[in-house]
Amino acid sequence: MRFLGRSLTGIFLLAATIGILALAGQTIYSALQERWAQESTPRTARERVFSVNVVTIEAETITPVLQAFGELRSRRTLELRASAGGTVVELADGFEEGGTVEAGQLLLRIDPTDFEAALTIARTDLSEAEADLLDARAALELAKDDLANAGRQADLRAAALTRQQDLVTRRVGTEAAVENAALAAAAAEQAVLSRRQSVASAGLKVTNAEATLSRRKVNLADAERKLADTEIRATFAGTLSDVNVVQGRLVSANEKLAQIVDPDTLEVSFRVSTAQYARLLDEAGGLVKAEVDVMLDVAGVDLVAKGRINRESAAVGEGQTGRLLFARLDQATGFRPGDFVTVSIRETPLERVSRLPASAIDAAGTVLVLGENDRLESAEVELLRRQGDDILVRARGLQGRDVVAERSPVLGAGIRVKAIRADGAAAPTAPETVALSDERRAALRAFVEGNTMMPDEAKARILKALEQDEVPASMVERLEGRMGG
Repeated sequence: MRFLGRSLTGIFLLAATIGILALAGQTIYSALQERWAQESTPRTARERVFSVNVVTIEAETITPVLQAFGELRSRRTLELRASAGGTVVELADGFEEGGTVEAGQLLLRIDPTDFEAALTIARTDLSEAEADLLDARAALELAKDDLANAGRQADLRAAALTRQQDLVTRRVGTEAAVENAALAAAAAEQAVLSRRQSVASAGLKVTNAEATLSRRKVNLADAERKLADTEIRATFAGTLSDVNVVQGRLVSANEKLAQIVDPDTLEVSFRVSTAQYARLLDEAGGLVKAEVDVMLDVAGVDLVAKGRINRESAAVGEGQTGRLLFARLDQATGFRPGDFVTVSIRETPLERVSRLPASAIDAAGTVLVLGENDRLESAEVELLRRQGDDILVRARGLQGRDVVAERSPVLGAGIRVKAIRADGAAAPTAPETVALSDERRAALRAFVEGNTMMPDEAKARILKALEQDEVPASMVERLEGRMGG
């Protein structure tokens, strides 16, 4: 009996196990059928929507700014060179690199001993020449007096000859007396000629003495100039640079000792392209005296000075392009010659132009404009200037329209986007819609009408929406989700 009871218990447990396994298999099969049924339900095709940054086109009057790089230099730069060779015996206080000097200040003195001696000799020679001139003039005066006396004697001898001849004519004189008188007159004439030669010789000596005096004066002036050249003075106030002399050094003539730079007369030279240069010309073809801003970045602090263009280079230069322009600065505090600066030139203002990011335009000169249903449209604009990361365009007929700020290869005309303005706020967009087939529309309408848990107002609103050609995608997705559940 005990064996029979155990056998029946085992058969019962086996039957219960088989039943449980069958029930589990049926449950799994039902779950699989439901899963397969859900997978066979067609999914809604959804259009991909891209988020883009947009800017609004606003026409205004903008002054373009042309940027270039230039170098500062002083309009007054003077090299200090030794006019005479010698030893530097005196240096002014502050005669060093970066030292400031005043106009007329004595900067250095070269040993003047040899030049002072030369000046003394020149003065002595001048005194001798003056004495020689006085002596020659005195000799000339004496020669003239001697000539006058010889002339009077010749006149007397001629009168005596005439008298003797008259006596002979009256037969009271002798021929011998006439001959003696004639010889005496001829001797007197010869004396006059001799005295004239003496006067000419004395006059030549005076002329030579005057020429010698002139040479001595020139030599004296040259000696004084050479002595003055031993002192070097500042022609104008400025700052010293390239100083390479110390007291006691022996310098040679024409050797460069230093350089004076006037820091208050600065100008900037910068080169622009030919196209940029053309925008700086007026109607007559002359260079516009445009205003410029010069900026220098010094340890994170920007030094800014204002100026105005005043001239251009006469030639382009071998191996160079564009034009070299010069602008005179007004107040350039903190700037120094040789600084490499950024130059901003304000051009003539442009009217009815818009400022857009440079990434908004393509190579063909078109931009993407936000159109109906948030779809992009391609529009042409006229590119006028490039201003760093921005551009200036003239967009006719696009006033107030939103333009894509950053183009990408996936964007183009007809693409639907979600617009985001510069402040981060999304632009108002129309709800996403889908076009339904007749079968899907009928299935959704039947589901809504047969749903007893849905309020009547909601049913009426959904049924009305289902009558449209395009239905909101979010509503279709919710309804089909409930149908599948």
